[in-house]
Amino acid sequence: MLALTLVIGFMSLLDVTIVNVALPSIQTGLGAGNETVQWIVSGYALAFGLTLVAGGRLGDARGRRIMLMIGLIGFIASSAAVGFAPNAELVVAARLLQGAAAGLLTPQSSGLIQQLFSGRERGIAFGWFGTTVSIASATGPVLGGLLIAAFGEDRGWRTIFLVNVPIGLVALVLIWFWVPRRRRAADPAETRLDVVGALLLGAAVLCVLLPVVQAQSGVSWALAVLVGAPLFGWAFVAWERRVSAAGRPPLLDLALLRGTPGYASGIAVGTMYFTGFTGILLILSLFFQQAAGLTALQAGLLVTPWALGGAISSPIAGRLVARIGRMITVYAMLIMMSGIVALTLVLPPTPGQLRWPLLVLPLFVAGLGGGAVISPNITLSLNDVPPRMGGAAGAALQTGQRIGSAFGAALLVTAYHLGSARFDPAGGLRVALVCSLAVIAVALGLAVWDVRRRVA
Repeated sequence: MLALTLVIGFMSLLDVTIVNVALPSIQTGLGAGNETVQWIVSGYALAFGLTLVAGGRLGDARGRRIMLMIGLIGFIASSAAVGFAPNAELVVAARLLQGAAAGLLTPQSSGLIQQLFSGRERGIAFGWFGTTVSIASATGPVLGGLLIAAFGEDRGWRTIFLVNVPIGLVALVLIWFWVPRRRRAADPAETRLDVVGALLLGAAVLCVLLPVVQAQSGVSWALAVLVGAPLFGWAFVAWERRVSAAGRPPLLDLALLRGTPGYASGIAVGTMYFTGFTGILLILSLFFQQAAGLTALQAGLLVTPWALGGAISSPIAGRLVARIGRMITVYAMLIMMSGIVALTLVLPPTPGQLRWPLLVLPLFVAGLGGGAVISPNITLSLNDVPPRMGGAAGAALQTGQRIGSAFGAALLVTAYHLGSARFDPAGGLRVALVCSLAVIAVALGLAVWDVRRRVA
């Protein structure tokens, strides 16, 4: 069951990054403009973030098995729709549906781990989950490049999405046989979804993410939407308190933020870390393909050391987190930052002077540190969360990560383009990496603060 949840998690997270190297092929093949291409990437992340918490709560209330099957059927169907779409507009629509289905799927992975494991074993299981996150993030460009190289520019990008279909169908059969049915709840009210709360939280997340999605398109009205984020956020908190006071199950129990050790700080650390981390792979892909003239496959292979480092460190960190605690994320972020600093120093003055062997060790070190951040943070954040709330609590944690990923991608791409205009592409990449370091330093500060708070 753990292997099954990891495969499903890998599929949904892979589609966040695998499309990066395919953007030039999609744009050429469909004749899509820059705004449409931006929606192909960011629309998935937007829909993903909107449905996470509601999907987690539905898994808590109705059972992981049924939500896994519903989410996976939707993911398979929408993946096929993207692969066969005749125009860019239908690709965008199918990507939105695919992101929404992924939002239903992903919380069930952390929820099942909460339900199946406890103590040190839970840390090990979340270590493998963190490995899945790291590998999915870093190998997406590699797999995308391989498929494009194998099937050509015109059809290769379509296979990136169609490959989800056979894998998803096998996983669907395994869910049917392996994942147990949920026991009937003693109180029928426990199975109800707080629809008003879901709508208010969805509106707040939309007000945060929509301006980010539209940032590259220069749409000025989107910035005004940000005003709605604190308003809907306040309304969500007020409504959830009212629901809890009335004795009804809330969408997200706010008492977790106040009374569960490590949960609120874990959300903050995870959000800031993903803000600084996610965009790095995107800007490296842009630099390698657009500035250095590499193919999609070559660009993907160049970030393989990052994936390898994360794959090595994440399960080890999962085993050590019970003994070392929050300090493991502090050490890991310091290692990752040292790798990014080294990468900044070995970059050539111009793209034409790129020497790829010099990039291998810095990328490996950065991946080694990054892999040891994600899984311990998940374990520490959810360690004291009751399993019956594991889906919603894990989904809130991942919502922060999705918001951070969206902001981080927009921030680093903007920094890259501004730096390229001011200097050159190599200079733009350095500017973006420095921005990444600044954000990760904030995540590091939050982790250090949490260590001191726990000691006090």
